[in-house]
Amino acid sequence: MEARYHDGMLVISVSDTGPGIPSEELEKVFQKYYRSSSSSGVKGTGLGLAIVKAVAEAHGGHAEVESEEGKGSTFSLVIPMDPP
Repeated sequence: MEARYHDGMLVISVSDTGPGIPSEELEKVFQKYYRSSSSSGVKGTGLGLAIVKAVAEAHGGHAEVESEEGKGSTFSLVIPMDPP
């Protein structure tokens, strides 16, 4: 996990070294109940990232994902903040 302050925004990122997410599925990962094809065999409801997105938007921010198949993913919560 990494937290940083950048251009008036607090950015909290979490990275993994999992299977990654196919590029054609990246736009869907923050939808309620969506489960990536690369998540088979992993328990979950498909709500976690939708909740992260809702929290970010409730604070005037957004959520982001970067991923490469076979190399993992980085998920970021970006919210506006006053300078530290």
